[in-house]
Amino acid sequence: MAARLKQCVVRRRDGPEQHGVAASCLRELRDKACGVLAIDKAREPITLVLAEDGTIVDDEDYFLCLPPNTKFVALAKDEKWSSKSLDSGTSWLSEPADEVDSAAEKWKQLARQLKDDLSNIILMSEEDLQVLIDVPRSDLAEELAQSETKVQVLQDTLQQVLDRREEERQSRQLLELYLEALKTEDSILSKVAEPEAAARKEMDVVDTGTSSTDTSATTALSDQVLAALKEKPAPELCLDSQDLELVLKADAAALASALGWDKQKAGALQEACEQELSKRLKQVQTLHSLRSTSKGKKALPWGDWPSAKRRR
Repeated sequence: MAARLKQCVVRRRDGPEQHGVAASCLRELRDKACGVLAIDKAREPITLVLAEDGTIVDDEDYFLCLPPNTKFVALAKDEKWSSKSLDSGTSWLSEPADEVDSAAEKWKQLARQLKDDLSNIILMSEEDLQVLIDVPRSDLAEELAQSETKVQVLQDTLQQVLDRREEERQSRQLLELYLEALKTEDSILSKVAEPEAAARKEMDVVDTGTSSTDTSATTALSDQVLAALKEKPAPELCLDSQDLELVLKADAAALASALGWDKQKAGALQEACEQELSKRLKQVQTLHSLRSTSKGKKALPWGDWPSAKRRR
């Protein structure tokens, strides 16, 4: 009776390519590994080790006890197994899992913030709001210990907050375009009336300052926040309250240097961030005030959130 074939996976010590082979015994596996991995005859005999920990496999009975699809590393003559060979061939397998774990941990952390106090919705960034909206309803309901119906109302509310910020951003964009058009028109009229106006305007540009102040601004603000401030219209709407506070605390000249703006534009940004933060804090204070008068309840009642149709 023919011996039963065992499925195995083989690769070289420093090679990312893996090959599947079937062998009935250890000797057959060595021969096939030399063939598929193109190992020169002069470098035989090879040594087979387990890819996970470098255990040398040279016993037939031990080989037969291994499960199917066991991964082997073929070491040619004078080659030795090391943990680096494991990293080069299999470390990529763990990266997606790490990313998934990180994403799961983030939405659970945000959910716990809402469980402690629903008014934290107001203080969240647009990215955080979207993360909670995208969480499956059943998972979020389990984490919050609430029914799926109430979680649906919550996610609709999160979407409303997100939509409201987007509408406010678009309104500000239209206003900025209108003001820019007026400025352009005034500039044209000014050039006709007074040719030297443009030259005097250039004299008013504020110096960006030294590299040391630039460093102090970028130290407090992350690259992600600086990118949002520079690239997004009405950036104060997409930041969470902590980032808004950091923008306010930054030196105006250093902030202008970090963003490549003049000091006047950076000051206007800080003023907008201050207004947005003040508005959010007032909303939170209002909710807390309402809570204190609602028969001593310690948390906002989940059932009191108005149902709304989600707008995508």
